Amino acid sequence: MQAEDLDAVAALESHISPGPWTRGIFRDCMQAGYDAWVLKDETDLLTAFGVLSTGASEAHVLNLGVSPAQRRRGYGRKMLMHLLSRAGQLGAERAFLEVRVSNTAAQQLYRSAGFHEIGVRLNYYRNTEGREDALVLSMSLVRDVHFFKEG
Repeated sequence: MQAEDLDAVAALESHISPGPWTRGIFRDCMQAGYDAWVLKDETDLLTAFGVLSTGASEAHVLNLGVSPAQRRRGYGRKMLMHLLSRAGQLGAERAFLEVRVSNTAAQQLYRSAGFHEIGVRLNYYRNTEGREDALVLSMSLVRDVHFFKEG
């Protein structure tokens, strides 16, 4: 993710999330040194983005989004695998993330990648009705280093 991507990333985030991050939040993540990535198609159209923080041998997938027009084409999985690969390269041994309880498609992606539920954060996300719980998911990154080869 570069500064010139911020408008497109923030626009996509506001389109797909009921409690979206702002352009400033994405900018602050980049300035803080978080791993922030975009995936574009052959026409340079933003298809997915991801933000990862790492430290103390842990990684946290902070945000991952896919354009609704580009879903079910493997872009979310590709971005997730890239983030997990980067986490391993940066020394993380375990990855964590939160996902809305209503976002069953994302839950399916994360579980198929090896994440499992370790808890619930009550009222974690904003939504149109007020607040929504988040499932807390985790996975080991050291169980098989070959698992994270990107393809």
